[in-house]
Amino acid sequence: MSLQGQTREFTKIKIREPKHYKVLMHNDDFTSMEFVVDILIGIFHKAQTEAERLMLLVHQSGQATVGTYPYDLAVSKVQAASERAKQEGFPFRMTVEEA
Repeated sequence: MSLQGQTREFTKIKIREPKHYKVLMHNDDFTSMEFVVDILIGIFHKAQTEAERLMLLVHQSGQATVGTYPYDLAVSKVQAASERAKQEGFPFRMTVEEA
């Protein structure tokens, strides 16, 4: 069997990294600092000192980025945090925006 006269076709596939999204935590006057630290440790897997630093940054600046993730993960973390806040009666707010 001869391969003479046959053409091979090569396709270049470009693999792109998925877009990443920032999770922003917003300050309010009612959500406790302890609750915010618990969310940062439990849902965002921050160390205690990093969680406390981020909580203070949110408190002083009005908002802060607490992580950057692929869209689905960012949204699921925000939903989990919002659900816990709702259960505890806090008006805690987080948003997701493209990084």
